[in-house]
Amino acid sequence: MQIRPATKSDHDAIWEIFHAVVTPGDTYVFDPHISREDALAYWFGPNTRTYVAESSGRIVGTYILKPNQPALGSHVANAAFMVSPTARGLGAGQTMGGHCLAEARQHGFLAMQFNFVVSTNETAIRLWKKLGFTIIGTLPGAFRHATLGFVDAHIMFRKLNEF
Repeated sequence: MQIRPATKSDHDAIWEIFHAVVTPGDTYVFDPHISREDALAYWFGPNTRTYVAESSGRIVGTYILKPNQPALGSHVANAAFMVSPTARGLGAGQTMGGHCLAEARQHGFLAMQFNFVVSTNETAIRLWKKLGFTIIGTLPGAFRHATLGFVDAHIMFRKLNEF
């Protein structure tokens, strides 16, 4: 699996993955009916580095890396990951996660924080813990899951370098 910076020619593949991941309403806060234009504007937003994971010439995942906050909070990174439903279980999430941590260090980030990991997304929680993240807080009922109703969301964190 190869990970590289995304280009404009990747927009269709990224949109397909984004749409497939967001539509069920079970892992991300985005409107399940978000437009392609709005989704790509977010994924390629200002101060955002966008990457894709390719396997056998096919894009199987994408992630973004950016500062979690502006200015005095910009030393902490934030990231979001999406894997094509047809590629789940192939290690794309773990490969992108490891790549993202290395990229974050290379770009001078001292830590990484995920602001909103849905508590029922057990696969993601298990992966982030495996990659050294801990749950540092829980937001009760913060996510309106499409089938389960209100469920908790976690804040997860890990240091990358010493402060």
